[in-house]
Amino acid sequence: MLLRRSAKAEFIGGNKMLRIHFGDADLAAVRVAAAPNPLWEIATSLHRFQTRDGRWAYAGWLRTVRLRLREKGLERAFRTMLLPLFPRAAYFPDFLTPGRGVDGLAAGLEAILATCPRRVTDELARLDRTVGAPAWAARLASPEDRAELVRVLRAYHDVGIAPYEETIRSRFDAERTALGRGFLDGGVDGLLGGAGPSIRWRPPSLDVDVPPVDRELRLNGRGLTLVPTYFCWRTPTSLADPDLPPVLCYPVRRDAAALPPDHRLAAEPSVPLATLLGRTRAAALHAAAGGATTGEIARAAGVSAASASRHATALRDAGLITSNRHAATVLHTLTPTGASVLRAATSRP
Repeated sequence: MLLRRSAKAEFIGGNKMLRIHFGDADLAAVRVAAAPNPLWEIATSLHRFQTRDGRWAYAGWLRTVRLRLREKGLERAFRTMLLPLFPRAAYFPDFLTPGRGVDGLAAGLEAILATCPRRVTDELARLDRTVGAPAWAARLASPEDRAELVRVLRAYHDVGIAPYEETIRSRFDAERTALGRGFLDGGVDGLLGGAGPSIRWRPPSLDVDVPPVDRELRLNGRGLTLVPTYFCWRTPTSLADPDLPPVLCYPVRRDAAALPPDHRLAAEPSVPLATLLGRTRAAALHAAAGGATTGEIARAAGVSAASASRHATALRDAGLITSNRHAATVLHTLTPTGASVLRAATSRP
């Protein structure tokens, strides 16, 4: 699948590229992950500690997590166990980011525990050849010793990921909505062409900026799963093992809006929300929950496009929605604040 000397990596600069070749069957099997994968979030968040690139975007998070690690007595495990296993370098083991993580942290950790010992040994040997592995890593072939790693991963998740799950999920959902809109408007071309500036769809291949070496990947009918990831910065990453289902982990766009974690909202804006914002702006906010263009807001609220644009501007100025150009239209989606307002207004005793 890949010539993976630099498989799971986030490198800065360079003109190297991963070219993913699609066949007809692959185009029908492109999908976007249904939920964030907490193991990918753990992996890429650990990379944020190992570089200054993009630090401004995560400065508050970095300060807070360092403090929490110290308070929880996790600094030593963080420094001696997690960082060596998740180097921001040419490679880190695939078994640490199982696909089952999309079903939640517990499912992902169970998959790590269930990994074949031979696979763990092989991947750790590759880590050692590529960037070096700690001497104790060989013990992870034993499920009993791997249980300690799982305990540390869960503790780190509680400190560094769980407190931010609403923001992560909101950004993920906004990205997924934008990709879905791209597919509805332009089919596979709109979906693959809208996954960010470092990913370019040039049929029948997808060119991805993943230095430091050029690589080729032929999907051979397996399709590709896109995994938008909050802590991934600038450069996408993927799996190293050619026998694993093809996955492309890539960064959510920083200007992507945040949608509510639960989209099961009332069919119409609630009376309290209409009283607070006015019927038209309440309808506009509700429409933005699923991602809406200015024209769609106008139809939902029963107003002209010019009026809808003014109401969207007011909601954006209030921090309740964000607006991003998508193809020839502007797509409005909720911010975390807007999602909270909408959830509170539509909740029931």
